[in-house]
Amino acid sequence: MDILIERIEKAAAEDRSVTFVVGGQETVVSWAEMNRRAQSMAAELQSRGVSPGDRVAILSTTSFELVVALQAIWLTGATVVVLPLPMRMGSLPDFIAATKNRVELAECSTVLVSPQMAAFAGRGDDQVAHLDLVELAGTDRDPEELVRPEYRPEDLAILQFTSGSTSAPKGVMLPNHVISANLSAMVETVEIDLETDVLVSWLPLYHDMGLIGCCVLPMAEGMNLVLGSPQDFLGSPQCWMEWISTYSGTLTAGPNFSYVLAARGLRRPGTSLDLSSLRLALNGAEPVDPQCVRDFISAGQPHQLNPAAVFPAFGMAELAIAGSFPRPLSGLVVDVVDGETLEMKGQAVPAKPDASGAREMVMLGSAVPGLRFRIVDPVTGEHCPDRSVGELQISGTSVTSGYYNRADATEELFDGEWLLTGDLGYLVDGQLVLCGRIKDLIIVGGRNIYPQDIERSVGQLDGVRAGNVAAFATTDSKGKEGIVVVAETRVPVTDELAASVKQTVLASVGAPCREVVFVKPGSLPKTSSGKLQRSQCASMYQQESLQLAG
Repeated sequence: MDILIERIEKAAAEDRSVTFVVGGQETVVSWAEMNRRAQSMAAELQSRGVSPGDRVAILSTTSFELVVALQAIWLTGATVVVLPLPMRMGSLPDFIAATKNRVELAECSTVLVSPQMAAFAGRGDDQVAHLDLVELAGTDRDPEELVRPEYRPEDLAILQFTSGSTSAPKGVMLPNHVISANLSAMVETVEIDLETDVLVSWLPLYHDMGLIGCCVLPMAEGMNLVLGSPQDFLGSPQCWMEWISTYSGTLTAGPNFSYVLAARGLRRPGTSLDLSSLRLALNGAEPVDPQCVRDFISAGQPHQLNPAAVFPAFGMAELAIAGSFPRPLSGLVVDVVDGETLEMKGQAVPAKPDASGAREMVMLGSAVPGLRFRIVDPVTGEHCPDRSVGELQISGTSVTSGYYNRADATEELFDGEWLLTGDLGYLVDGQLVLCGRIKDLIIVGGRNIYPQDIERSVGQLDGVRAGNVAAFATTDSKGKEGIVVVAETRVPVTDELAASVKQTVLASVGAPCREVVFVKPGSLPKTSSGKLQRSQCASMYQQESLQLAG
C-alpha cells in the first residue's frame, strides 16, 4: 500500500495501542481512538484553511497531541514538518531564528505549537498562521465533517530536515510511496510479529529515526508502542531500560551515546531489571563503537539481556530511515582489518585480532529490500571491488526525490539514479562497513584519518566527557595540515590532561596532535539530533570563539 495515511487507517483497526510515558505519567490510547481524534482534528484544520499540498509544521515535545497531529495533517493531504526542539541552543533568539528559517525554507502555511513551546516559536504573521496544538487536538468537531482529498503515492508526506552535521540543514522530500517502501522493508527485515512485538522509544520525533522508525512504523503497522521523550531520557537515562523491563519491550533503537548512558544505568547498585524480552536493540545514527556495544552487553547480561539482540545498522533521512540491516539476533559482527593499509591505501585487508595496528570495523548488515548499494571511488568515479574504500551510493524504492526547493543540492545529490551519500565505506559479501564522512576526513602525511577514531579514544580518558570530543584538520602558515582536538571537560585544565590527550591521539591513529583545546560542558556545536558539527567547531576554533574551560 503506497498511501501512508491509508496504511495507517487500515492498521488502526487492529486492537493495539500506544502508551505514552512522558513526565512520569502513563497514558494508554488505542490506535483506533488516535485515528478517530485525528479525523476530528483534520476537519478542524480544514476549517482553518489547511489544504492538500500545504506544509504544516509542528513544534512540540513528545505528546499525544503531536502524534494525533501527524495523522491529522496527512488526512488533509498536507505535508508534515516536525521542527527540532531547543536541546542545545546557545540562546532563545538563536533558536527562534533557526525555527523561523526552517519554516521559511519549507514554505509552511501553518505552524502547530504546543503551549509550553510558545515562547520558542516566535510569532505568526499574515503568511504563516500559528495555532495551538493542544486546542486543535481537543476539538469535538464531528469526524464526518472531514473532506478527504484524493491521496496519491507521489504526494509529499514528510519534509524531513537533515541534521546539518556537515552542511546547512536541507528539507528531504519523502513522498508517500518512498516512506511506505521503507516501512515494508523494515517490517520484512526485522520480521515484525504484531502479536508479540512491543517497540519502546524515547527518540525525538523531529529526527528520522524517531519519527519514521519508531513512531510511523508502529502506527502504520498497528504495533504496540511505548513512547517516552528525549527530555525524560536525558534527565534520567535509566528510564529507557526500565520501560523495556516494565512493558516487555522487544524492539528499541538509539544512537551509540545512548547505549553508553544505558550501560551506566544498568550498573547502578540496586538496579534489577528484566530485559529478556528484548530481541532487537538497533544502534545507528552515528558511528557504532564496538567497545561501547560490548559494554552495553556486559552491563545488560545480569538483567537477562540477550547479547545477540544488539543490532548495528545504517540509515539516513534521504532513505526515509532504513538503509542496511543485519539479520535479527545476529549480534555484533566486526571485520578486523589492518589499520595502516586502510589509512594509506584505502584497502580493508583482514588481520588477526591481536596483530599490531589491527582495527575493528562494525558490520552493518545488507541493503534492506528495495535498495541497492555500490561503492565508487570519489575521485575517479570507478566502481570499487569488495574491501576497497569509496563513497557509498544507493538506488532503489525508498530513495528521496531530492531536497525541497534546492535544485542545485538535488543535482549534486545524484549520479543518475544513484544517491551520493557522502559516506566512505566498503562492502564485504554484500555487508556494509562505514569508515566516516568524506567532508570530515583528516588527511595528514598522505594518510586518511577518520576523526571518530580519535574522538572515541580521547573520550575514554578521565576528565574528558565521552561523546563530546571533536577532531578536525587545520593548516598552518606553511600549508601543512595538523590535527586539532576540542574536548569538553568538567575538571580543571592541566598540562597533564593535555599531554594525556596528545599521547592518546598518537597511540590511536599514529599521528601527532598539533593542539588540544578544552571547552566548557555543553559548548561543542551539535545538530538537533546530537551529531557533532565538526566543520562548525573548526570554524569556531579559527575565529577563537570557543568557550574555553577554566
